[in-house]
Amino acid sequence: MKIKSDCKFSLKHFFYFCFMIKRIFTSVTILLFVAAIAEAQSTDKNAYYSIVPKPVSLVEESGFFKMDANIRILAPDGLKPTAELLKEELSFPDKKDTRPGIIRFEWKKNDHGLGKEGYRLLIASHEIRIISATKEGAIHGMFTLLQLQQIQPDEYSIPCLKITDQPRFQYRGFMLDVSRHFFPVSFVEKLINLMAFYKLNNLHLHLTDGAGWRIQIPKYPLLTSVAAWRPNETLQQWWAGDRRYCHEGDPDAYGGYYTASQIKGMVKYAAARGINIVPEIEMPAHSEEVLAVYPQLSCSGKPYEDASFCIGNDSTFTFLEDVLTEVMKLFPSKYIHIGGDEASMRSWASNPLNQALMKREGFIQVDQLQSYLVKKIEKFLTAHGRKLIGWDEILKGGLAPEATVMSWRGEAGGIAAARMGHDVIMTPGEYCYFDHYQSDPNTQPPGIGGYIPLRKVYSYDPVPEDSLTQTEKRHIAGVQANLWTEWVPTTEHAEYMIFPRLLALSEIAWTPLKEKDFDDFHRRMQDQYRLLQRHFVNYYRPSYRIHIKAMPDYQKKEYLIHFNTEQYNPVIHYTTDGSVPNLQSPVYAQPFYVSGITTIKATIFKNDQAMDSPAVYVADYDEAIGKKVAYNNGGWSSSYPAQRDSTLTNGIDGSLTYQDGQWQGFLHNMDVTIDMDSVISLNNLSIRFMQLIGPGVYMPDSVSVFLSDDNNTFIEAGTVKNDVSPKDPHLLFKTFFINLKGNEARYIRVKAYIQRGYMFTDEIRVN
Repeated sequence: MKIKSDCKFSLKHFFYFCFMIKRIFTSVTILLFVAAIAEAQSTDKNAYYSIVPKPVSLVEESGFFKMDANIRILAPDGLKPTAELLKEELSFPDKKDTRPGIIRFEWKKNDHGLGKEGYRLLIASHEIRIISATKEGAIHGMFTLLQLQQIQPDEYSIPCLKITDQPRFQYRGFMLDVSRHFFPVSFVEKLINLMAFYKLNNLHLHLTDGAGWRIQIPKYPLLTSVAAWRPNETLQQWWAGDRRYCHEGDPDAYGGYYTASQIKGMVKYAAARGINIVPEIEMPAHSEEVLAVYPQLSCSGKPYEDASFCIGNDSTFTFLEDVLTEVMKLFPSKYIHIGGDEASMRSWASNPLNQALMKREGFIQVDQLQSYLVKKIEKFLTAHGRKLIGWDEILKGGLAPEATVMSWRGEAGGIAAARMGHDVIMTPGEYCYFDHYQSDPNTQPPGIGGYIPLRKVYSYDPVPEDSLTQTEKRHIAGVQANLWTEWVPTTEHAEYMIFPRLLALSEIAWTPLKEKDFDDFHRRMQDQYRLLQRHFVNYYRPSYRIHIKAMPDYQKKEYLIHFNTEQYNPVIHYTTDGSVPNLQSPVYAQPFYVSGITTIKATIFKNDQAMDSPAVYVADYDEAIGKKVAYNNGGWSSSYPAQRDSTLTNGIDGSLTYQDGQWQGFLHNMDVTIDMDSVISLNNLSIRFMQLIGPGVYMPDSVSVFLSDDNNTFIEAGTVKNDVSPKDPHLLFKTFFINLKGNEARYIRVKAYIQRGYMFTDEIRVN
C-alpha cells in the first residue's frame, strides 16, 4: 500500500512539474523573443545607410548580414573577375562560421528598368544579391556594398536593405593634371579606386602641357628624355625663370612620365573598377615642351619661342597623328581629348605656311586655322573609331562635325554646342575647379584663387534650366570636376583639394535632381569621413569658422542674420552687443533680425569649449541701400556683372570669392552716381575692394567722391589713395573710407581708378 500511495503522489507532482515547466518555457520564450526584438531595434540604431551618391531608392530592412571568412561569393560567367575583386576588397573577421552567408552576382539582362549602369542590391541576413543587366551595373552594386561596409563602425556587420539605383548622367568625370606636377602610378590607382566608390566612370588625365610631357612615345624619344623634365620643382619658379627643360638623369631634374607598361596597368586597374581613362594630348597650344625639342613644328622654327603648333606645316599633322596612334594603342577610351584651349595665334597670321593655307582654304579669320586643325584631327580619330573631345575654345572658327565639348568658361560654350546638336560635358570653373580654395585662403595652402566650398559644388546643376529645349538638354552628357596642379605639388595636397568635394560632384552626376538635398548630403557626409579615414585620405577637414550672412529686408529696413558653418548641427552661441560669446550667451536656433548699427559675434562650442575665435559682423542698414545707381562710362565687365545695376546698393556684402555674384568686376575705371532721392546730410562713405593677384585682381589706385544737388555740377569731397602692395600674394580686402561730415547732397559720384588687371567691388555704403 505504501508503494502504491507513493506512486500516486509522484504522478500528481510529476504532472504539476510538467505544467510549471511549460509555463516557464513559454514565459522564457516570450522574454527571449521580446529581448531579440529589442536587441534588433537597438542594433538597427547602429546601422548606417549614408551612401554617397544617394541611391534612387533605398529601403531599410531589419537585421544584419554578418561577414565571415568562409563567405561564398558566386558569379555567372562574365562577372567572375568582378567577384574576385569584391573578395579582395571586402573586410573579413578572423573567426569562421560553420554556416557562412552568400554573396551572389546575378544577370538580369532583360530588366530594362536598370539601364546600362543600374543595379539592385538586396541584403538579407543570410544572403546578398547584386543584380544587374551589365558588368558596369554589377561593379556599381559591388562598390555600393563595399561603401556600405566601410561606413559602419563594425565593418563585419552590414545592415539589411533593398537598393534600386541607376545614374542621372552617362559621363561622370574627374580630371587630374599630371603635367604641372607628375604623380606616381600608385596615387593614380588610389584615386581610381576612390572614384569607383563614388560611381565616377571617367578619369581624364591631362598628360601634356608646357610644364612637362608625361607619356612615352617611342618614335619621339626627346619628349620623355628632355620635355618631361624641368630644373625647378615648383611651377612658379620655372614660370618666373627662363622656362627651360633639362635631361632625365640631371641632378636637379624634376618631372617624370608614364611608360607604356605603366599605362596599360593603370587602364586595366581602372577597367576592373568600371572606369575609363580619357587621355588628353594638348593641341594646338600649351605645347612649349614639344616645340622646345622639336622646333621645326613651330612657326618660328626656333626652340623656346612658340607655344602653339604651326597649322600650315604638314609636319605638325605627321607628328600629331603619330602621337595619337600610340595613344590609341594604350588607351581604349572612346574619347580622345585634344585640349584646344587658350591658343595664342600671334605667330600664325605672319607665318608664310599659314598664310598659304588660309589662301588655299579661303579663310578670312586666323582662328579658322584652329578649326582646321580640330576638324582634321577629328577626321583622323573618327577613322580609328574614336571620338574627339576638347575644351570649349574648339568652337572658334567652326566646330568639327562629331566633336564633344567640355564647357569650362562658364556654361555658354556648352549651351552653344548643345544647340548645334553636339554632346557636352559641363565643367564650369565657378563650380568644378578644385584648384580653387575651399575655405578662407589665408588659412589654406597657397593656391590659384577662387573659393568653391563643398556647399557650392553641391549646388551645381549641369543642365541649364531655361537656356535649352528638352531635345537640346539631352546633349548634356555629364559633368566633370578638374584639379589643375600649378599650386598642388604633392599627392597629399592633391587629396586635400579633391576630397571631400569629389563626393559632392559624384552626387550631382549620379542622383536624380529631385532627390538632391544639401542638408541630407551633409548628414550622410558625417559617416563618409570614416571611409576616407580608412583609406588614409588627406581630406580637407570641415572648418569651425562661422560665416555671418546679413540679408536686407527692404520693407522693415532691417537685416535678417544667418549663420552658416561647415560643421554638422553645431552649437553656436552668439551676442549682439559686441561682447565675446560664452556658454551663457544665446544659442542660435534660427535667423533673427537686427536694426540700427549692430555688432554680432558668434562662436561654435564643443564639449563646452570655444572651437575658434568669434566671427564678427557689423550690420548697418545704411542710407544707400535700394537707391538707383547710374554707370557713367560703360559699366561693369560682361564677365562679372554680379547683380548688374543693383549690385553696389543692394545691401549684400560679397564673400571670399569674386565669383559669388556679389562682387562686380571692372576692366576700366569705375564711375558711378548714386541718386539718394533727395538732399540728405552726410557723414561718411565707404566702398570695399578685393585683391588676389594670382588671377589678376588688384586694388584700385585711388577712390574719389564727388557731390551734387542737380546731377550736373559736382564738387570733389575727398580722395583716398591705396596703400596695399600690388605684390602681396594673399587674399586681401580693403574698405576705403571718405569723410563727408558737414556735407549735404542728393547725388553722390564715386570714381575708382584702376591699377591693373581686374578691379572688384561689392557695396557702397552711405551714412
